[in-house]
Amino acid sequence: MSTRPLILITNDDGIASLGLLAAARSVLDLGEIWVVAPRAQQSGVGRSFPAGATRAQVGLLKIDSEQVHSVAMDASPAKAVRHGVLRFLPRPPDLAIAGINYGENLGGCITVSGTIGAAIEAASFGIPSLAVSLETDPKYHFSISDEVDFGAAASCVRRLAMLVLSRGMPDCADILKLDIPRDATPDTPWRVTRVSRQQYFVSPVSVDESGRRRIQGYVKKIDLAALEPDSDVRAVAVDRVVSVTPLSVDLTAYAGLEPLQQMLSEPGR
Repeated sequence: MSTRPLILITNDDGIASLGLLAAARSVLDLGEIWVVAPRAQQSGVGRSFPAGATRAQVGLLKIDSEQVHSVAMDASPAKAVRHGVLRFLPRPPDLAIAGINYGENLGGCITVSGTIGAAIEAASFGIPSLAVSLETDPKYHFSISDEVDFGAAASCVRRLAMLVLSRGMPDCADILKLDIPRDATPDTPWRVTRVSRQQYFVSPVSVDESGRRRIQGYVKKIDLAALEPDSDVRAVAVDRVVSVTPLSVDLTAYAGLEPLQQMLSEPGR
């Protein structure tokens, strides 16, 4: 049995994504690499599990001079991860890396992201997981364009992967969400952050001649006056530093347990 760490690489942009290849390349010498990803673009599907058959194409993917195992699936990112772990990988991975995503995943809408969904799915199996996203112009969000430079982001992936493989995850953290500004370099500072409660990506609404409201895609919106100073949005979009946010699959609001118990215990309720 191999003693090298097993590293699962996945994403939501599809198995042909240059961001995925950059992530895989950055850790190629750190372990045994398996790439398991959707066959086509799956951005914005969160941790969804669409019904129906899940077809898989098993093969080899050439990265530099090496051939790594690959599975391209007609599935959402989370579903691809589950099938990869349960059906194809030879043993449980020591690390899962979702990304590098075309587009940052910040603030209160992060669970819309297929990148985050894939990382949550991996973490639900007890696999230490990274969810990695690079700030890009929205015109690239649903692309696999070679106009996006993943160099600095890849160096961040390698650094964080090495830390997790050698030291494990921080206490109570299942996922490390890593977001890199588009103008980052290997020397850009890092900051530990929390998820902002601001939406970050919002949906503009227009009203047509008949009074019907229509959603017109999405745009970035930041309320600087109310923006939390320790947030992921502040770090990446304002201060231009790399953001690392610990996430947990346990969504319990622990500070609310006692107040809720008191509410339910009040007479007449």
